[in-house]
Amino acid sequence: MAVPKKRTSKTRKRMRRAHDFLTHTAAVEVCESCGAPKLRHHVCLACGTYRGTQVLPSQD
Repeated sequence: MAVPKKRTSKTRKRMRRAHDFLTHTAAVEVCESCGAPKLRHHVCLACGTYRGTQVLPSQD
């Protein structure tokens, strides 16, 4: 089993873990067809359109 020769300093450990504490926000947009909130690059679940074309049958 590999054992480190030197102890990792607090600074090095925190630099490595810097990306663990970033918050990712979901890219929410408004659908052009129905105005419902939807995720970017996803099909609108309310009306079933993607980039102006009907992809899924409408939920209405």
